[in-house]
Amino acid sequence: MMLPPRSVVVGIDGSKAAVGAAQWAIGEAETREVPLRLIYARGQVPSVDSPTDAPADMEDPHAAAESALRHAAAVIEAANRPVKVETEIAPGAPVGALLRASAWAAMVCVGAVGRRHFCAGRTGSTSAALAVSAHCPVAIIRDTPPRPPARDIVVELDGAPDNGLLLGAAMEEALLRRAPVRAVICRHTAAGHTADGAVCGVARALAALDRRLARWQRQYPQLQVQSVAAPGTLIDYLACCGRQVQLAVVGSHDPAHVSELVGGVGNAALRSADCSLLIVNRRHL
Repeated sequence: MMLPPRSVVVGIDGSKAAVGAAQWAIGEAETREVPLRLIYARGQVPSVDSPTDAPADMEDPHAAAESALRHAAAVIEAANRPVKVETEIAPGAPVGALLRASAWAAMVCVGAVGRRHFCAGRTGSTSAALAVSAHCPVAIIRDTPPRPPARDIVVELDGAPDNGLLLGAAMEEALLRRAPVRAVICRHTAAGHTADGAVCGVARALAALDRRLARWQRQYPQLQVQSVAAPGTLIDYLACCGRQVQLAVVGSHDPAHVSELVGGVGNAALRSADCSLLIVNRRHL
């Protein structure tokens, strides 16, 4: 069976958060020169905060799906960017539909949980399942007013084999969004190690990171890049400094860490920081 060409996929559910994710994804599709594919899963309950919802839509799931897709496509087309928009009403629940689409996607984008329409089985659980199981990078986007482009792209590095991929993804986002890059090594004392030993280990990691960042800066002199050693975890760091951050880039190699970020505590920190999240894996990069 011939698979469809790679595209940037956006999960659409009739909510403003999903439309915000589609707007964010325009640049991703434009840069890659691939279609922007909007997918509505037929098995989901339509969001009640969509301006296109009407009582008739709520009684007719297919009509609700078509209405939500038309609205999202119209918003994208109004941006007047050279991006081809495709729409699909997929069978089944959102997680299954988007996981299937991720097998040939360059990226999957979904809206983050909103304050006004969180409930079990909606966008929050969808993004959590996608974050640990998708076959491509997953972006979880906050539906917020436009912010100054100078807000940073933060990438968390921990010495894992995919750190080079994470840095590359962060640099691509920084170039696309004309934003500075902040490479963060989160520092916390491991059990059985002294604090002095942990500090020395972080110092060595920062020195190695600075050498790697210097190579990136020679390649892209227009980028502002810095390294940071942060006490505690990434969630702690975003809770403290997140208002300076528009996007946090993390790897998918540690499912427990990813689940923490997209779970209750991590989502609260990201929401407070007004920060989106990009989970990058090795399978499709």
